[in-house]
Amino acid sequence: MDRLTKEAAMTRNDPYRGDLPSLARLTRDIDPWNWPPDSGWSPQRNLIGYHVRATDGNIGKVDMATHAQDDSHLVVDSGPWIFGSTLVVPAGVVSVIDHSERNVYLICSKELIKSAPAFKFDHGKKPNRADHDKLGGYYRAELSR
Repeated sequence: MDRLTKEAAMTRNDPYRGDLPSLARLTRDIDPWNWPPDSGWSPQRNLIGYHVRATDGNIGKVDMATHAQDDSHLVVDSGPWIFGSTLVVPAGVVSVIDHSERNVYLICSKELIKSAPAFKFDHGKKPNRADHDKLGGYYRAELSR
C-alpha cells in the first residue's frame, strides 16, 4: 500500500474528516506556496486561532496566515507536540478550511510535517529564500508521489 493510499485510509477512519474530498485527488501536482482554489480560503477570513489538523491528528493552532502570491503559508504554534516550536506550513498543503468549526485540515500526516526541513521564521522579517525553496520542494516531492 503506497503512502497516499495509507493517508486516504486514515482520513476515512477519522470521524471529523469523513466528508472531505479524497486525499488521492488533492495530493497531485500541488503548488506549495499558494492556497488551493477549493480549500475555502478567503483573504476576508482571519484564520488565527484555528486548529490545524493533519490526517492523523492535531498539530497546533494558527498563529499567522499569509496570502502573498507564491508565499502563502500558515505559521502554526505546535504547543507541546514538538516542544512548543513554531511550524511553517505552506498553504498548498491545506485540503479544506472548516470555518464553522475553526479547523484547517491538511493533506498530510503529522510525521510528514515533523520530518519537514527546518524553516526559520521570524515575525516581521522576510524568510530566507533557501529555506523557502527547500521546504516547498520537500512538500512538492513528498505529496506528488
